[in-house]
Amino acid sequence: MDDLTGFQRDLLYVIAGADQPSGQDVKDEIESYYSSEINHGRLYPNLDTLVNKELVEKGQLDRRTNYYAMTDDGRRAIEERREWESQYVEV
Repeated sequence: MDDLTGFQRDLLYVIAGADQPSGQDVKDEIESYYSSEINHGRLYPNLDTLVNKELVEKGQLDRRTNYYAMTDDGRRAIEERREWESQYVEV
């Protein structure tokens, strides 16, 4: 996960916290966190990066809508990241 941008990491967390969200679902959630509009030109290439890195899988809900789901590698990457963070941040 050390090769992801902060935005990509945030997308990964949003996907991990949802049950097969669509791209629009991810967009809505990330926009509420960032309190600003995220355009498709930023969102979808970053989602594709997560898919290409095999942290997320992409499937089709219907002919126009894709969903995103965590892979085992994606879950492991989040666990490793949280372990690393816990060395520095006490909750």
